[in-house]
Amino acid sequence: MPSSDTSAKYSTKTVQPMQSRTVYKPPVYYQLSIGLLKPLYRLQVWRRSHKRDNYQQEVEQRFGKRYPLPPVEEAANTLNAKADVSGNGKKVIWCHAVSLGETNTVAPLLDALLARGYQIWLTNTTQTGFARGASRFAEDIAQGRLSHSYVPVDSPAVIETFLAHVQPVAALFVETELWANILTKLSEHHIPSILVNGRLSASSFKSYQKIGAVSASMMKNLSLIIAQDNDSAKRFRQLGAHSAQIRVAGSLKWVINTPKLKDKVSDIDGDIDNERANIQAHTSNIAADLGIMNRPIWVAASTHSGEEEVALAWQQQILSNPTLTDALLIIVPRHPERFDEVAELIQKSGFAMARRSINETITAQTQVYLADSMGELMHWFALANVALVGGSLVDIGGHNPVEPASVATPVLMGNYTQSCQSVVDKLASVGALYQPKNEFYCPISDDEQSAQPHQSELDKKSLDDETLLYQQLKHWLSHPPLAKQAGQAGAQMTEQQQAVLSRQLLMIEDIIEQHSMQTLSQSLSQDLN
Repeated sequence: MPSSDTSAKYSTKTVQPMQSRTVYKPPVYYQLSIGLLKPLYRLQVWRRSHKRDNYQQEVEQRFGKRYPLPPVEEAANTLNAKADVSGNGKKVIWCHAVSLGETNTVAPLLDALLARGYQIWLTNTTQTGFARGASRFAEDIAQGRLSHSYVPVDSPAVIETFLAHVQPVAALFVETELWANILTKLSEHHIPSILVNGRLSASSFKSYQKIGAVSASMMKNLSLIIAQDNDSAKRFRQLGAHSAQIRVAGSLKWVINTPKLKDKVSDIDGDIDNERANIQAHTSNIAADLGIMNRPIWVAASTHSGEEEVALAWQQQILSNPTLTDALLIIVPRHPERFDEVAELIQKSGFAMARRSINETITAQTQVYLADSMGELMHWFALANVALVGGSLVDIGGHNPVEPASVATPVLMGNYTQSCQSVVDKLASVGALYQPKNEFYCPISDDEQSAQPHQSELDKKSLDDETLLYQQLKHWLSHPPLAKQAGQAGAQMTEQQQAVLSRQLLMIEDIIEQHSMQTLSQSLSQDLN
């Protein structure tokens, strides 16, 4: 189960100079299929979104009818930016992040690019991703440094319209989602395309293999693949990417998602310290306002359907423990559209509940708190003694455990962590994260080992994963000093991994600079001729 890249060596050599690249078009059957599916996709958008206030905006942006104004160049940012050797002062980078998780992952990188004088055009695929992008970058959007829209459909005509409007100097794609026609058009227009935080799980690899010709065209059209780990790098090569296109730089999931990077990348550590202090201060205020000081608290965060039921069953068992009768469970569903559904589930389960969205007060009798709000997840993590990170008990792939780890909260995750396995393994290796039967897991100390109920290895193998997770939850809630040690180990590990941001940033800037130099050289050659 654990990935084999936990000791991966990151690429330290610079990106190879870009050569004049051949444009690789996807097979005709793919282009025909996209044309035939386009009307069906529009119908799907209507079914999903026609009752939403921004439906017309979504349709216009996805199908190339109308876009926001491009971001504007600011004098202050221009002073901080590297000189644009192409002679074009406009430095717009297009970044595509599919949904909420990818938007959170890439946000610190976009902050760093903005701080270095670039402008950003951010696109999202899902409604939750779009909402997160709008809230996370509200200030940048208001000040014109960042423009935001839904991603255009993978239709050549629509992509041409989009690129003509945005005029990016580079395009970034986060983690996995790639589109063949988009990459072809970028290559035709000599716009470098970069896969950042690239990840390719075994299951995704098999899916891409089924459309081998399409996948090969995408791999060859990419200018650079910045892979999270060696396993992903190997799979990208097997799909058709050349070794010279690939660098391994670690995962951006390690980077703490601070609201802003106020200065250059060298100041990241200071921003992390300031943000952690801000989170802790605000969290203390929330705890005082809600009246939940000095209670055992655990949070089930970013949960999906099927995970709240498990968390509620565990809470029922926790409350039956004589030493944990005042324990409070905070549930934070992943998707806002499920808030009412989860509230109904909690009520039917017989718990005394309070809801964040209607400012209900937590009393001594409150057993479950539904945090049905947006933008406060880090505060719930900081408030909790233990965090269960969702998307891992059901087959979603697991959400980012670095968020609770960064505020020194120990983490529980189920076995569906294919989206973040290398991060899970590293946190497990220092005792900051418990995952059933993870071979890398090492209890934080001998004291913790001796404090746990004695079980033989045979007993542990016979227990199901949910039972093992519950036992670890009860163990950490019952032994706060050990939980605190585990959380601190996670915070230390997170701090050690922050260099991944500067690594990926430098690789991106190398590609942009090389492309600018090539463009300038070609322009001079044409003038001389």
